[in-house]
Amino acid sequence: MNALTRRGGLFDELFRDFAPGYFIQPLHGDPLPAQIKMDVQERDGSFEVQAEIPGVSKEDIRVEIDGSMLSLQAEVRQEDRQEGGEGRPLRNERYYGAVSRTVQLPAEVDEAQAKARYENGVLRLTLPKKQEAKSQRRVTVE
Repeated sequence: MNALTRRGGLFDELFRDFAPGYFIQPLHGDPLPAQIKMDVQERDGSFEVQAEIPGVSKEDIRVEIDGSMLSLQAEVRQEDRQEGGEGRPLRNERYYGAVSRTVQLPAEVDEAQAKARYENGVLRLTLPKKQEAKSQRRVTVE
């Protein structure tokens, strides 16, 4: 006993599950990354991190290490320019944004020995584990 009638036809049902902006294409080529995708592997004495940050220059990437916390931030700047005749701009579009990611690693990282390399949109980090000083302590028996 459903008193509510359903409106819409077959066409509406077919496209109901699509997101509203699915068919809208951005005017520039590459979309802004929504999140930094990361792969983290633990080796014997270090952590190996690969982070995908496409379309960003290496000067706009910031890596911070605080104990076992790893933070990556990147500022994304994309610009489209199209100029018409006589040098007057017909369309200029600018896209600015920032993406960041923070992960906690299972052990503390030796910040002084950390290495980073950015190539082809992939940031590769080698993060050596901090060596704990093992000291012997003699206990006096009473």
